[in-house]
Amino acid sequence: MLLLNIGDTPSIPWFFLIMGLLGGLVLFLYGMEKMSEGLKKSAGEGMRKILSALTNNRIIGLAVGAFVTMVIQSSSATTVMLVSFAQAQLLTFGQTLSVILGANIGTTVTAQLIAFKLTDYAFLMIIAGFALTIFSKKDSYKYLGESLLGFGILFLGMKIMSDSMRPLRDYGPFINIMKDLENPIYGLIIGAAFTALIQSSSAFTGIVIVLAQQGLLSLDAGIPLLLGANIGTCVTAGLASLGASREAKRVALAHVIFNTAGAVFFLFWVPDFADLVRWASPVSDADGIQKLAAETPRQIANAHTFFNVSVALVFLPFTALLSKAVLKILPRRESEKAIEVVTWHLDDKALSTPGLAIDLCHAEVGRMAKILRRMLRAIVHPLFNDEEGTDNVHKHLTIIEGIEMREDKIDFLQDKVTGYLLKLGRQELSEGQSREVFNLISIVGDMEAIGDIIHRDMFPLIAKKRALKIDFSNEGHEEIIVYHAKIYKQLMRLEATFSEHKFKKAQKIVSKEVKYADLEAEFKIKHLERLKEEKKESIATHEIHMELMDHLKQISVYVTEIAKSVVNVDK
Repeated sequence: MLLLNIGDTPSIPWFFLIMGLLGGLVLFLYGMEKMSEGLKKSAGEGMRKILSALTNNRIIGLAVGAFVTMVIQSSSATTVMLVSFAQAQLLTFGQTLSVILGANIGTTVTAQLIAFKLTDYAFLMIIAGFALTIFSKKDSYKYLGESLLGFGILFLGMKIMSDSMRPLRDYGPFINIMKDLENPIYGLIIGAAFTALIQSSSAFTGIVIVLAQQGLLSLDAGIPLLLGANIGTCVTAGLASLGASREAKRVALAHVIFNTAGAVFFLFWVPDFADLVRWASPVSDADGIQKLAAETPRQIANAHTFFNVSVALVFLPFTALLSKAVLKILPRRESEKAIEVVTWHLDDKALSTPGLAIDLCHAEVGRMAKILRRMLRAIVHPLFNDEEGTDNVHKHLTIIEGIEMREDKIDFLQDKVTGYLLKLGRQELSEGQSREVFNLISIVGDMEAIGDIIHRDMFPLIAKKRALKIDFSNEGHEEIIVYHAKIYKQLMRLEATFSEHKFKKAQKIVSKEVKYADLEAEFKIKHLERLKEEKKESIATHEIHMELMDHLKQISVYVTEIAKSVVNVDK
């Protein structure tokens, strides 16, 4: 055993102390991860609705940021998620600012729970959590048990760390080092460096509170460490933004500005802030180191809460100004991303949070619907006109080139989204999530089939029609335009269903099915009547007319089947 004896200071069993400290830290981090996973699963479909709640309303954004961080127990993870969403164009940069402020508030919950000294009940939580996980038949109880088990392991880690540090109470050199931390600059640097190393401000805050529980740390030394932790937690988001879009880089930069500015501002009045926290915190009747151990953990937790809530309330009214400042630092660039054959929304980092990963898939499927809608809109022009025409979105492309480009995109996205969903299917999912994942695989296949109808079946009709040197009859022309417009509207509704989470649009698609089927049958009868009348244009264009209407009807059937799948899953 390695012992160290300096003068009258006691011998310290350094091997067991370091082993206990590191082992307790590992259990703490594992427990936090386990608790986070359980909470994310038990939150279930509630987490699915988070993105739709994010509007330009700052208060809602603040509340959502706090809630998400309370669930996943990491402001860094929340900000990384925001970087992913900005990269995927699910959120604008402006929408993320209030969420970042809310995320910092969410981290304070962990510190408050730790300060309640629940470590004595760690084994009770582990037993209860294990029992729920093993013996419960309902998924919701299993997820609750997983959260409770993680919570117990977290506190067990805290207890091991705390007990391991007990010998340091009387070790002079260590006490002197702790006193040196009352230098705000020194404490800030230590806090930032250690948090960046372990990439968890909650874990570092827990360590600070453990030190305080042994009477080894004063409030004046603890506050700079907390301020440094707020800066160190920015490293994770910064790393996530490397190689990402400028929108994602703006999110990471805003996170750095918020946390650094707030920490530097509070650094100048640490003694006054400490006095305010002492006044607002409970007082113990103990003396000396016992008094320090009894009072300081709660004071540090309160300081953490007061700091983050204050920074959020101060910065919240100025998010628009900050947005403009960041846009000047990282201005917008013209991009040809719209033409590139790439995924916009899928992110492997989201696979560990199935509800959010499903949302990303919905966004990508919504993009597929938008691409199909543009293909369908474009296809009618060359059927009625001999000139090439230019693409509505990409003016340097002809209409035909635009259709071919989008067909390549649909094939690519079908492959990538299906692969992503299969990877997601290998995660631990609830019954509802599993059903939705495999339902989406089927939907993506149906969308690829719609693309094939437009490109493989309708596209050749352009050359056949031009070879006839004759147009549709006026009545036939009008019927095709009307029916095409109806199917185009169905694709618009499908796009809104996935891109904007407007699931009522799917119900409307289904309700319109019979009406549009009747309309197609009515137009077919009218066309056949014109054939009986031996109308020249109708006879010449009969084959193309019938094929075109049949292909539009097939698209309608696929769209309706997709909508029915959405309605059944959303029940």
